[in-house]
Amino acid sequence: MTKRIPITRDRKIKIVATLGPASGSEEMIRRLFEAGADVFRLNFSHGTQDDHGERLKIIRALEEEYQRPISVMADLQGPKLRVGTFANGPVTLKIGQTFRFDDDPTPGDETRVHLPHPEVMEALQPETVLLLDDGKVRMRVTKAGKGFAEAMVEAGSRLSERKGLNVPNALLRLSPLTTKDRKDLDYALDKGVDWIAISFVQRPEDVAEARKLIAGRAQLIVKMEKPSAIEHLRELVELTDALMVARGDLGVEMPTEDVPGLQKQMVRRCRQAGKPVIVATQMLESMISSPTPTRAEASDVATAVYDGADAVMLSAETASGEYPVEAVTMMSRIATRSEQDPLYRSLIDAVQLAPESTAADAITAAARQVATTIKAAAIVTYTTSGSTTLRAARERPDAPILCLTANPATARRMALCWGVHPIQTSDVSTFSEMVKKACRLAFKEGLALEGQRLVITAGVPFGTAGNTNVLRIAWVEA
Repeated sequence: MTKRIPITRDRKIKIVATLGPASGSEEMIRRLFEAGADVFRLNFSHGTQDDHGERLKIIRALEEEYQRPISVMADLQGPKLRVGTFANGPVTLKIGQTFRFDDDPTPGDETRVHLPHPEVMEALQPETVLLLDDGKVRMRVTKAGKGFAEAMVEAGSRLSERKGLNVPNALLRLSPLTTKDRKDLDYALDKGVDWIAISFVQRPEDVAEARKLIAGRAQLIVKMEKPSAIEHLRELVELTDALMVARGDLGVEMPTEDVPGLQKQMVRRCRQAGKPVIVATQMLESMISSPTPTRAEASDVATAVYDGADAVMLSAETASGEYPVEAVTMMSRIATRSEQDPLYRSLIDAVQLAPESTAADAITAAARQVATTIKAAAIVTYTTSGSTTLRAARERPDAPILCLTANPATARRMALCWGVHPIQTSDVSTFSEMVKKACRLAFKEGLALEGQRLVITAGVPFGTAGNTNVLRIAWVEA
């Protein structure tokens, strides 16, 4: 017999949980789901394809057991820039000294190291800033030529081999998809993931390349990690299906004090465009080794909730931490309490979004207003592609959004979106059947009680993607 947990969470923002060594078993994935995870992230920077395939199989089995769509994201690694090796282990650096990067593969010393990335070497010029080991070492290029660059050490005293390199103020001629990424992408698409997240995006052309390879088999998430991507924010939001605010990498390449404002800009831009946005990285990082977060981390999660983000993400907290279930539980508790704050609705409503001059946008904006006026239990959207539901979520209504679709891929993708509770159900052929099914499912799933009202939107004729043109108020009968 299939189980059924209540379709409604006590919050509208969604939780993305990363799977890893601490959470790869069937028991742990089940516990994370029951604790509140709505989306599972498979991080292809770690683990094998077989590891991820087994976890995806467990998720799909849970989905069948609980009769609830679960969204799965494959996060591709992208290019990893690293320095070469040192002959005698870590080297000591002095502020003001000159350090050389070159194309000589010989192990380095206190004066030089191999840089095995010709595309990076080609982009280096005087005044280019180099950040190594997640910004612990900072250098500035003073001289560059064919196959070498000399830089002055500005901060940091120790550098180990194969440490990461960031070049924040240079556009690198690197594809965001490496050979490894292309193999992982093919594997993830063959297994049926719902979202593909790409790293190292610098410009709109990078998105076009990924789109071509995905070919409509999943939806695309652009990870905002590079300063050059921020410069193209408007175009990237238009080109992608969703955005991830990857604050960890962004914070390495940009001044820390700029990141909070940029986070708000990205969330607002996505809300205006009706595209899901995920706030990620270091949200409850202390819970990797502690059963409770810091007060600052709790405030960080709450800020994303107040901004109206679609989802907040846990990375190492659930992938490799000691308290994965507690981290999901705590994030859910913080989000729920934040949404219950009397100030929450006024902050969400402060971002007024003018509808586009289309019948679909007019109907959706009206649905939110009607639902507020009559205190409807829920807004019900019938959708094929998900566009009707995304419009409803863009309005950030008081009432939950019940998404009904015959397309299982659409139902899974909608699990990422703010306030949306998706159900895969059979198609309807008549208007009266649509209304009856909406009322029956809203009651069955615990979204509405007998005598409460629903606001229903759909497109007639049925099955026409993006054709929202009907609004109906219905009474729920048991």
